[in-house]
Amino acid sequence: MRVVRLGPVSAAALLLVSVIGVAAFGWPLLAGPDSGLAHSGDAPWLFAALLPLLVAVVGATIADSGLDAKAVAMLGVLAAVGAALRPLGAGTAGIEPMFFLMVLSGRVLGPGFGFVLGAVTMFASALLTGGVGPWMPFQMLAMGWVAMGAGLLPGAERLRGRRELWLLASYGAIASVLYGTVMNLQGWPYLSGMSTGVSFVAGDPLPENLARFVAYCLATSLGWDLPRAVVTAVCTLTLGRAVLAALRRATRKAAFSTPVTFEARNP
Repeated sequence: MRVVRLGPVSAAALLLVSVIGVAAFGWPLLAGPDSGLAHSGDAPWLFAALLPLLVAVVGATIADSGLDAKAVAMLGVLAAVGAALRPLGAGTAGIEPMFFLMVLSGRVLGPGFGFVLGAVTMFASALLTGGVGPWMPFQMLAMGWVAMGAGLLPGAERLRGRRELWLLASYGAIASVLYGTVMNLQGWPYLSGMSTGVSFVAGDPLPENLARFVAYCLATSLGWDLPRAVVTAVCTLTLGRAVLAALRRATRKAAFSTPVTFEARNP
């Protein structure tokens, strides 16, 4: 059972912020050579625009009956655990154990809850590690997409056991690499104007800039992205069964879909 449903208001808010997020990540590729547009100049404005939109998605999900008090409590617990996991590796050599928890939580609790959890966890972990900056809304978006994608995987109702673990491990590995790639797209335009073979050149044809971007990813981040993928897959395969069972047991006992009622005691 998808414990936290994605209602029409929250789905519309999620779609809107995702479209704006895709545009925020990729629009420098379409900027003209004389526009003077680069992430180095627009980062404060994107930070100011994306962060309220992400907060709006959380509020819309709660207001749309997707998250009741019990689900909000679950969100807080999982976000705190995920934020505490992030400093364990501090991104060293791609060791980021929080990814597997986001994937498993999105799988059990659905895409809407997963997106909110990923964004809130990244926000909390940024405050915990001092990683607050213009990159933070982009990290929140990317992590939200990672957890949301896990909630959209097939077989949520019936697929169990080793097949489910291998599905989640494979997805987690791919999503870990894609997360690094998307975040590279956010930071890469900062290299605009540098005379290197992997620098972003505003106004150049899209195929040429994409070729430079692929070379940039291979040269700079693949050594982090692949270990992150391996760590996520290994944690999913070794700890996934226990974590999935715990999450499903907690959601059954919490009975998110059952409204809380209060009855007067008989005298």
